[in-house]
Amino acid sequence: MNKPTMNKPTMSKPARSEAEAHLARSRETLAVIQRMEAALAANSNRMDEHFHADFTWRGNVGCGVKQGLAAFRRNWQLPLRAAFTQRIYKTEKFLADGDWASCFGQIEATHSGAFMGIPPTGRRVIISYMDFWRVEDGRIADNPVFVDFAAVLAQLGRDVFAGEGWEAFDRAERIPPAPPENPL
Repeated sequence: MNKPTMNKPTMSKPARSEAEAHLARSRETLAVIQRMEAALAANSNRMDEHFHADFTWRGNVGCGVKQGLAAFRRNWQLPLRAAFTQRIYKTEKFLADGDWASCFGQIEATHSGAFMGIPPTGRRVIISYMDFWRVEDGRIADNPVFVDFAAVLAQLGRDVFAGEGWEAFDRAERIPPAPPENPL
């Protein structure tokens, strides 16, 4: 008499293949980004190796939006290099998911050129940032960016919030407003 056999549950091959392909794509995307970051840290002028010519760089207020590699170099990369020298890039964490990657970190740099109307001070500053990239065909096609220029300006003696920053709530210097109670 034959005993019935119990089949072990297994992951279907297509699902595993999809997951493996996604992981491989994530690794490829991260490699593209890490090569680009290394090139930036080395002051490379060969950004065409890392970015599509028509990519979009989308910064927060104060940074602007750059359409294409030429605008990125002219209106972001070179002005940043002119204002801040002796840059040390310190990425805290990279994340990758398929065609997208992101990181957060900071640049430690010397304020050596004009920045937002402030003449060079020689001060070391910390420029915190978050970067997001979408990679297509081995190069960056889209790049939303958030750079904390308000903190950089504060380090250079300019309070863009004119004393109204919410850190005053954290230090208990001011009482935070609250919406009126809404009884139901």
